[in-house]
Amino acid sequence: MSFLLGYDIGSSSIKAALLDVESGRCLASATGSDEELRIRVPKPGFAEQDPEMWWEEVQKATRRLQQQFPFDASAVKGIGIAYQMHGLVCVDEKLEVLRPSIIWCDSRAVQTGDEAAQQLGHDYTLPHLLNSPGNFTASKLRWVRQNEPELYAKIRHIMLPGDFIAMRLTGVPATTNSGLSEGIFWDFKERKVSGRLLELYDIDASLLAPVVPTFGEQGRVSKAAAELLGLQEGTPVTYRAGDQPNNAFSLNVLQPGEAATTAGTSGVVYAVHDQPAFDAQSRVNTFMHVNNSEEEVRNGVLMCLNGTGILNSWLRQVSGGISYDRMNQLAEKAPPGAEGLRIFPFGNGAERILENRLPGASVHGLDFGIHSQGHLLRAGQEGIVFALAYGMDIMRDMGLRINRVRAGKANMFLSPLFREAFANATGAEIELYNTDGAQGAARGAGVGAGVFASFGEAFRGMDCLATISPDEKQTVYQNAYADWKIKLQQILSNR
Repeated sequence: MSFLLGYDIGSSSIKAALLDVESGRCLASATGSDEELRIRVPKPGFAEQDPEMWWEEVQKATRRLQQQFPFDASAVKGIGIAYQMHGLVCVDEKLEVLRPSIIWCDSRAVQTGDEAAQQLGHDYTLPHLLNSPGNFTASKLRWVRQNEPELYAKIRHIMLPGDFIAMRLTGVPATTNSGLSEGIFWDFKERKVSGRLLELYDIDASLLAPVVPTFGEQGRVSKAAAELLGLQEGTPVTYRAGDQPNNAFSLNVLQPGEAATTAGTSGVVYAVHDQPAFDAQSRVNTFMHVNNSEEEVRNGVLMCLNGTGILNSWLRQVSGGISYDRMNQLAEKAPPGAEGLRIFPFGNGAERILENRLPGASVHGLDFGIHSQGHLLRAGQEGIVFALAYGMDIMRDMGLRINRVRAGKANMFLSPLFREAFANATGAEIELYNTDGAQGAARGAGVGAGVFASFGEAFRGMDCLATISPDEKQTVYQNAYADWKIKLQQILSNR
């Protein structure tokens, strides 16, 4: 047998998956820890994690994988890495971490990015798809330069979270052009790193790690990493991508008109486009998709909602730690629309779809004589769906057709109520597949290692488990969504 190994470096958990090359089936999957990973919040709006914690979790997940399915390490043909996007990792000359990673949901650099967009001019940033620098990696690095100058002076390379894990595996710092686009370093019009942005931020281009291809050999497992992981020295790392491009890849979303969605800690809808489309208010963003090439433009238009699974997790905590299954049972006792109870899930950092505003999470329309725990739990799931639908409306206004989305049967999409609400509120059919980010990373590794001759071959063994279409409840859900939007505008106008 031959195997492929995939890692998904999330902010909630680190997951590993082992795929059989011949069948394309997942043989085993494991997380590093059973509990969600800690996010440090040293100040309101800040969010940090220790990169070395990710590396420790990779080691734990690999050991658990080997316990589930003992495999011959010499038969691993390639390793793929998916990772949380937009994070900033700073290392020194010895490739040691200088500070905690400023991760994707950190809002400290929003003002930095907004000021840069004003200085560069929207007539420049938008056509060049610089997305308004916002609070992405480039702006976070500028924040470090301005606020931690002594530390900044020690930086040899900056990396995204997946680049860091690849470096720990291989000993070699590197990134990808796709990764540079995720960090808002990439000028899509000129097809190179944005010199104007680096000049404005006074950032030396030498801090960016050398570029390797998204698919293809990116380095080989070092002796030290092999000993820690129980892998074979010299095993090639052959794929890496941010979690949302990778999620789309894992669902075989590669061509214009195709779309993927996920609802973990954050919620995302990601649609492939072959045109340089942009939202004039920069509420959704464009990144280089994994199969982008000079011959065929393939960009991913992404809308992100920060508060998705994290809201459901919070509701679980305040409900006494009951299971998610029990939460769903209680929620299903309340009718669609939750009898006017509305939740707004904006409590996890600045929201791009709200133009980087921080309205906070809130509950509206609560009536003590009507609403029960089930109403609250249903309103939580519906509020997440309505926020995702709001972002999808922005994407449709850009000209993207989103009539069908693909999703892995995981996280919020495990909930039948969530799936029903999503299909009816958005009007989009959902296709559910037996895959996840770690499996997608393993399939990508197979493409990069050449063990799969084509993208199509990489997806054998992946099955469509169910299709959920809008039904007779659509009018009720869309009326509730319309009411939710009215209340959202009232919230925003009062801020």
